[in-house]
Amino acid sequence: METKILYNSNMHFEHELWKGELDFWKDELKSFNNRLSELVTRWTNKDVLAQLEHFQNEFVLHGDVIEDLEETINEHEERIAGQSIEGEDAIDVPLAKTHVEFRKRIETQREIYSKLKKDFFSFLEKYM
Repeated sequence: METKILYNSNMHFEHELWKGELDFWKDELKSFNNRLSELVTRWTNKDVLAQLEHFQNEFVLHGDVIEDLEETINEHEERIAGQSIEGEDAIDVPLAKTHVEFRKRIETQREIYSKLKKDFFSFLEKYM
């Protein structure tokens, strides 16, 4: 079995990439909510309004997930920074395991968010 080592610098680099991606998602959600605001003024059909509310709820939920992911990244970064201050070069095995698990969470969230965007764009094509 091959041993893989996650260095703090590599985890930090990945955290920075994820933070950029999360910032992008937040900006997109602002745009999507603006679109919802436009559509609310155009439609009175209860089915359309229900779908608008559905997307609004999904965007709020996704925003909460983003905040949670950002908090987790910040906690990991604090732990890495603490090791750097103490001059520790030892590999923090629990942190590395947590990092790999977190990577899977990010990948799962990417898939969920991608589907949400696809569904929203289909909705926009139909009602915009």
